[in-house]
Amino acid sequence: MGFIDDAKETAETAGRKAKDAFEDTTDRLGDKIDEAKADAEVKRTKAEADAEVQKAEAERDSVKTRNEVKEDIRDA
Repeated sequence: MGFIDDAKETAETAGRKAKDAFEDTTDRLGDKIDEAKADAEVKRTKAEADAEVQKAEAERDSVKTRNEVKEDIRDA
C-alpha cells in the first residue's frame, strides 16, 4: 500500500502544481492586458491633448492675424 499511497500523493502534488502554474499564467496575462489598456489610454489622452494644443495655437494665430489686419486698417 505504501507504493500506491506515494503515487497518489505524487499525482495530487503534480495536480496542485499544474493548477498553481495555470493560475499564475492567468494572472500574468491579466496583468499584461491591464498594461496594454493603460498604454492605450495614455496614447489616446496624449493624442487628444495634442489636438487641443493645435486648436489653441490655430485660434491664437487667427486672433493675432485678425488684430494685425485691424491695426493696418486703423493706420490707413
